[in-house]
Amino acid sequence: MATKQPLVLLVDDEEDLCLLMQMTLARMGIKTHLAYRVKKKKKFFTEFQYDACLTDLNLPDGNGLDLVKHVTQNYPNTPIAVLTAYGNMDIAIAALKAGAFDFVSKPVNQTHLDQLIQKALNRPQPEQEAAETALENKLLIGRSAPIQQLRIALKKIARSQAPVFITGESGTGKEVVANLVHRLSNRSEGPFIAINCGAIPTELMESELFGHKKGSFTGAAQDKQGLILSAHGGSLFLDEIAELPLNMQVKLLRAVQEKKIRPVGSDQEIDVDFRVISASHQDLELLVQQGRFRQDLFFRIHVMDIVLPPLRERGQDILLLANHFIQKISQEWELPAKTLASRAEQFLLQQYFPGNVRELRNIIERAITLSDDENIDLAHLQTAPLRGSIATPVTMPFATQEENEQVHPSTSPAMSSKKLPPEGLERYLENIEKEILLNALNLTHWNRTLAAKKLGMTFRSLRYRLKKFGLDTEDDE
Repeated sequence: MATKQPLVLLVDDEEDLCLLMQMTLARMGIKTHLAYRVKKKKKFFTEFQYDACLTDLNLPDGNGLDLVKHVTQNYPNTPIAVLTAYGNMDIAIAALKAGAFDFVSKPVNQTHLDQLIQKALNRPQPEQEAAETALENKLLIGRSAPIQQLRIALKKIARSQAPVFITGESGTGKEVVANLVHRLSNRSEGPFIAINCGAIPTELMESELFGHKKGSFTGAAQDKQGLILSAHGGSLFLDEIAELPLNMQVKLLRAVQEKKIRPVGSDQEIDVDFRVISASHQDLELLVQQGRFRQDLFFRIHVMDIVLPPLRERGQDILLLANHFIQKISQEWELPAKTLASRAEQFLLQQYFPGNVRELRNIIERAITLSDDENIDLAHLQTAPLRGSIATPVTMPFATQEENEQVHPSTSPAMSSKKLPPEGLERYLENIEKEILLNALNLTHWNRTLAAKKLGMTFRSLRYRLKKFGLDTEDDE
């Protein structure tokens, strides 16, 4: 059976440009129709079924953004991309927010046009959509309203080529969602390159991102391909993008905007086809106001927003995730699967989870380690560094007074107002301080620098407190 020839509509009042693009697409085996006005374009859409549309944003008889909205609303299965003048990124970003699939700058780069059209025509088949739904359910566990809303947003966002910005508290699964955006997109066969911007030393950052030529600096013994080029044909995930130094933000802006990079020590630019996905737990708008993050880069990466809900707002998803981790960890460790006791479930549902999904997994790992039978009970969870609950103090409706006293000893700040600490105030406060320090250390896997950051203190101050409690067992850093 012969494959149907793709049909693309080109809309631009520059007739020469339309003819040039028509010839380019003809060499790709793509049939095109030309329209020089909005009116004719709308008429064509009523008569033909197009596989894609490419339109200028400045037309004599209409607004390009309105045109994008018209196609998006009335022909949602037809991806529409826009042509924009060089350097006019504001209107291009506005078009992406209005539903445009992608954009290409004038003068039109043939390579970029080829890549754009190929992506636009790469639409999922029914069997692919079923596989994507299964993948979604596997990676995005939960049935709560926030997760259902997230699923809907992901389906829309994944089909676009627009930059995606993910925000949420630490541990909410930003990299998981970024990976899902990539795997649901028409770039899924390309690479997914994840970079933690806070983990790369400043002096190595340019070389790591853009690559370098042999001999460009001391120690450059051979050519090196940068991480951005490694993402060619796929997606580039920049986690904790707020950690990028200002000088690197300028270079990244050009790479994202022009799809070109220049390796260190090279006098030539390289075309790179990638989609940028970025994330941060910090407030980028506030950083822009403080002069710590470039406004132009902020607007360029902040096109499609995904806000991840904290675990405490996901209700019964907590138990779904807990049981998922039990099954997964038990399988990894080759142990029989364990079962959560009813009061253990109740306890988990009442926790605040400042570390979100990552914290929950750590808690389950510790509980499995401590449990000697097939059950995970309250005692196995209480050893974990849980730092507050939604209902404080936690009172189990089915526990005895004696059990509650065991679960919540007198070191809790929420102790009854009718009691005084038998050990005295000073010792009582020291116990609380020690517990908080241990919680921070456990949460960061005893990375003292990170623990100090989470506690909002200097490393020196943390070190002093660790020495006071006999917890500083490492050499000076």
